[in-house]
Amino acid sequence: MQVQIHSIHFDADKKLIEFIEERLEKLRLFHAQIISAEVTLKIDKADNRENKVSEIKLNVPGKELFAKKQAKSFEESTDQAVDALRKQIEKHKTKMMDH
Repeated sequence: MQVQIHSIHFDADKKLIEFIEERLEKLRLFHAQIISAEVTLKIDKADNRENKVSEIKLNVPGKELFAKKQAKSFEESTDQAVDALRKQIEKHKTKMMDH
């Protein structure tokens, strides 16, 4: 799977990038044919503490899945987004089996 990570207005450290790649790799357990993933990390301008935003676009054959989550840390928002994508993958696979 090809993974692109964009960090807007800051530089993501190696540890964060590895964490994201590791989490995305786990999605392969649910869908072996994931083509690519595009991750955008940004800090929301809001004053609250939960201002770390992770957006993940996942390309699977015949569909593009997307999740956007906001949390206190990029790790947390990435976890939530990956979890949302896992549910979308399962729903997509169920639809494919029904046809």
